[in-house]
Amino acid sequence: MLNIVLVEPEIPQNTGNIARTCAATGARLHLVEPLGFDISDKAVKRAGLDYWHLVDLHVYPSLEELFARCGPKDIWLATSKGPKSYTDPTVTFRDGCWLFFGKETAGLPASVRYSPPDRCIRIPIRAEARCLNLSNAVAILAYEALRQTGFPGLRDSGEMAQSPDHI
Repeated sequence: MLNIVLVEPEIPQNTGNIARTCAATGARLHLVEPLGFDISDKAVKRAGLDYWHLVDLHVYPSLEELFARCGPKDIWLATSKGPKSYTDPTVTFRDGCWLFFGKETAGLPASVRYSPPDRCIRIPIRAEARCLNLSNAVAILAYEALRQTGFPGLRDSGEMAQSPDHI
């Protein structure tokens, strides 16, 4: 199972979009506090997040607590400062890997990025652009990780594949 980690996310809409990606793919969502929004049941219902019950959600007070509780080994750190693209042949995602993403305004802390730096990856963008939207970056890397692992547990065709009358 894929693990998506958001370190101190600030924008509720981004986290909502990422939660929907996790709900659709079966990925686990790990949030590291502080959060820039409320994820109580009342707030989630008010926001109309009807897929929230499908999200395998875990919240931690700090990165140290996440590492102490989960001990993630196969980690990848998404950062626009990364030395190599996620498409580099040395980037091999495995089932159960952990994809870390930083907060919208600052990305991952330097202390995280440099430990280990060879696990930092980036999504290619124009030099003039600062970065992609967080929820888009998560979707790109999550689906690449799922593609590399054979899309475990996901449907690979829609209803049109079952009926010749779709035209």
